[in-house]
Amino acid sequence: MSPSRLGISTAFLFFVFVIQESVVSRIHLPITGFSLYLAVLVCLIALEDGNGAVVMGFIGGLVLDLAPTSQSPFGQWALIFTIIGYLVSSNLESVGDFTSEPMPFVLFISIGSALALSIYLAAGAVLGENIGSFSRALVVIFGNFFWTLLFTPLFLPLIRRARESTLTSRERM
Repeated sequence: MSPSRLGISTAFLFFVFVIQESVVSRIHLPITGFSLYLAVLVCLIALEDGNGAVVMGFIGGLVLDLAPTSQSPFGQWALIFTIIGYLVSSNLESVGDFTSEPMPFVLFISIGSALALSIYLAAGAVLGENIGSFSRALVVIFGNFFWTLLFTPLFLPLIRRARESTLTSRERM
């Protein structure tokens, strides 16, 4: 990942985060809410190469840690998305099979979003945070999975085009 692309990707993630906090989180959906930011971040991580996935995961998690509404310890989201970036980068050949077709990629993004929330729940329990009841946590994870599965096809082509426009000629090969 080139330094210029790192800056552009970070600015793009901040932009998506502002949209998430100012628009998407204000919409009350049945079951539970939808996290546009988690879906976009998992999508960008899956589209990156090995090192880029880990770096994108760390930067994306750091943006979430800087959120004023975040009540988790600083660095928890960065750790979670660095782990997810590492998992994606170590299984890059398998992930490439998912990213080439639209419907499996949408399912991959939904599962990745649910996995991120599950790891957040487990890390919060280990750190002694008050996470509420287990059944409520499962409802939130399932609801986010469901809404991500429904809404991701709407913005997936835009994310792919935006990412491709930031690639250098060397990275396109």
